[in-house]
Amino acid sequence: MSAFKPTISIIIPVLNEADYIKKVLLSISQNTGSERIKEILVIDGGSSDQTRTNALEFGATVISSEKGRAIQMNLGAKKATGDLLYFLHVDSLPPKNFDLAILQAEAVGNEVGCFQMRFNSDSRFLKFFAWCTRINHQLCRGGDQSLFISNKLFQETKGFNESYVIYEDNEFIQRIYKLKPFKIIAATVTTSPRRYEEKGMVKLQWHFGMIHLKHYLGAKPQELHQYYLKHIAV
Repeated sequence: MSAFKPTISIIIPVLNEADYIKKVLLSISQNTGSERIKEILVIDGGSSDQTRTNALEFGATVISSEKGRAIQMNLGAKKATGDLLYFLHVDSLPPKNFDLAILQAEAVGNEVGCFQMRFNSDSRFLKFFAWCTRINHQLCRGGDQSLFISNKLFQETKGFNESYVIYEDNEFIQRIYKLKPFKIIAATVTTSPRRYEEKGMVKLQWHFGMIHLKHYLGAKPQELHQYYLKHIAV
């Protein structure tokens, strides 16, 4: 009887990311160390640029979805056929042999976890917050670090809460922390600092901190979204 060899479905939610989708799909192809990636699902929320075309050219499967990252990721998970789901933001590039690291973590009993993170920046400010991602606490988690989870566990948790237009990754991971041990893989994904450079590093981190605090104090998903629209999306 042969040993169980789990497969991985990579799920990437996108909206008008023609440039970044090429970068992340190229990075995936260059950093894969196994034959166990079953599929790459790009979940498109209605792009009006070349995102879909570029994803198809790089061999991904493109699935049309309503706009909204939680909605898109849930749809990706529903369509996925791999034993493990790997949720990856379009501007986070996985490390060398990332798939092997996920498979090794799963092989010793880890059903869910993420990588550490670094920003593609020399900013000491951003380096500090990237350093914090090695700390195994839910306050140090975020979607930019990517997320692997067994398909079975994802279904048991009923996935991302689609009421959250923002903060969906954090809300989901906070639920996971209450259910299962969470694995931090030592390797790092490399994330674009574009939002920090556009909005101002200290300003943006302050507002992210306020969103964390508001959620902790019981703010509803709509309140978090309104805060985001007022202070970050402008």
